[in-house]
Amino acid sequence: MTDASLSLDPVALAQALIRRPSVTPADEGAMDILQRQLETLGFACRRMKFGEIENLYARRGTARPNLCFAGHTDVVPVGDGEAWTAGPFEAEIRDGVLYGRGAVDMKSAIAAFVAAVSRLPRDLPGSLSFLITGDEEGVAEDGTVRVVQALAAEGEVIDHCIVGEPTSANLLGDMVKIGRRGSINAWIAVDGKQGHVAYPHRAANPIPVLVDILSRLQSRMLDEGYTGFQPSNLEVTTVDVGNTATNVIPASAKARINIRFNPAHKGRDLAAWIEQECREAAEGFSGRVEALCKISGEAFLTEPGAFTDVIVGAVGDATGRTPELSTTGGTSDARFIRSLCPVVEFGLVGSTMHQVDERVPVQEVEDLANIYQALIGRYFAAFA
Repeated sequence: MTDASLSLDPVALAQALIRRPSVTPADEGAMDILQRQLETLGFACRRMKFGEIENLYARRGTARPNLCFAGHTDVVPVGDGEAWTAGPFEAEIRDGVLYGRGAVDMKSAIAAFVAAVSRLPRDLPGSLSFLITGDEEGVAEDGTVRVVQALAAEGEVIDHCIVGEPTSANLLGDMVKIGRRGSINAWIAVDGKQGHVAYPHRAANPIPVLVDILSRLQSRMLDEGYTGFQPSNLEVTTVDVGNTATNVIPASAKARINIRFNPAHKGRDLAAWIEQECREAAEGFSGRVEALCKISGEAFLTEPGAFTDVIVGAVGDATGRTPELSTTGGTSDARFIRSLCPVVEFGLVGSTMHQVDERVPVQEVEDLANIYQALIGRYFAAFA
């Protein structure tokens, strides 16, 4: 039976969460608010702290299938606080719009899913769970990735997962993310020998070597795209020499690159390629070349099928729209969850995320709760 007295207001819960200034890696009590609400709804909650990061895994029920909602309570810094027209952590509602850091990304989505659960019977033919981290906007080393590893080691089974990132482009429900490109960063350092520009034979100039490396990397067309994905791209994000003199060959030169890659590649293969190009460019150079590669996530795709049909149907029920199934955009914690189960991302319109005056219409938070409620009902009808 549904206990109407426990039906939650998603906007009020979103306001309560926004009022906790949980700028990564701080929690400031945001997890406590969420845990109390979930325990009221019958969830068994586990706080899983790794390092200084607060994480929460909550589950109601023991049977399969287990549908999980994943999200994060941490937010990015406010930026120029004086430029906000409403306090970034006051959760002010003005002219039907909720303002605050995290209003879009993504405290309102968490609140909407909790509210959706509160409106449904407790005796669903399966389990519901929440995987919430405080480390999505940061380095993402002690958040979802650690929780996923711990759950896998324990044998916890999650059958499908919805990540509440703000995926909608222009209208609520116009886009669902079914995959993401992978990401790899590389830090390239070339150490030579400082000297006078008039006597280059007494020095070892690192700059031509670095330029050669970057030219080699940029000259390769990684691919022409992959089914459902745009082409992979390599971008040089910084070049640093730090030389203030006009007559000095510098001792070192550094650069950083990022590659966003589709499933045509694996991160380890791209790392090996970068390292090989660095070795070849260093041939005959008397200095040292080093490349440090870090893979922040592999590309993945959840193939359209029964699970995506559930989401498309739920969006249609609530909005009359048929969402585009997309793989565009940056990375999210879905890259870690994919090792456990099929995962898709769906949430609010992301146009103001990370901006000054981040905001969402109150009605859209209500509409998202309705979509999530329809989604849960359709899910258990399809998979239980």
